[in-house]
Amino acid sequence: MVRLQQLDPTDRRIILALDEDPRIPVMMLAQKLGLARGTVHSRLERIKASGILRPHSARIFPEATGRGVMAMVSAELDQSKLNKAVEALRKIPEVLECHAPAGDTDLLIRVVAKSPDDLYRVSEEIRLCPGITRTSTQMFLREVIPYRTTGLLQED
Repeated sequence: MVRLQQLDPTDRRIILALDEDPRIPVMMLAQKLGLARGTVHSRLERIKASGILRPHSARIFPEATGRGVMAMVSAELDQSKLNKAVEALRKIPEVLECHAPAGDTDLLIRVVAKSPDDLYRVSEEIRLCPGITRTSTQMFLREVIPYRTTGLLQED
């Protein structure tokens, strides 16, 4: 896991402005925020290098790739094969993210698919990963609160 730095108020202002307009040039961003261009540029470079920003590919909606069905797959696994399971899951393009929660479930895997039949295929591909002993799939009917961080940036 990457150790992320804490954002100071100026970093937060920069990221909030980029949330509003991700393609704004550095010079215009600096003018908008009342900061020196060099300050904005150096902070953006530091923020990018630190791993704080999600990859650009995380910014598209899966529907744009023809994968409008979303689900959560819970997986139980042989704990001694965790690394092999995660390595195999990384190779499945429909796996958007995977978390190891506390509790009875070993892995929670957010996936996308083209259709319910395709979701079955993706779920089976996950079930057949080394070390995974059992899965349970819950299909999402709709998104009611999308992924967001703006409120966190406005805190403090």
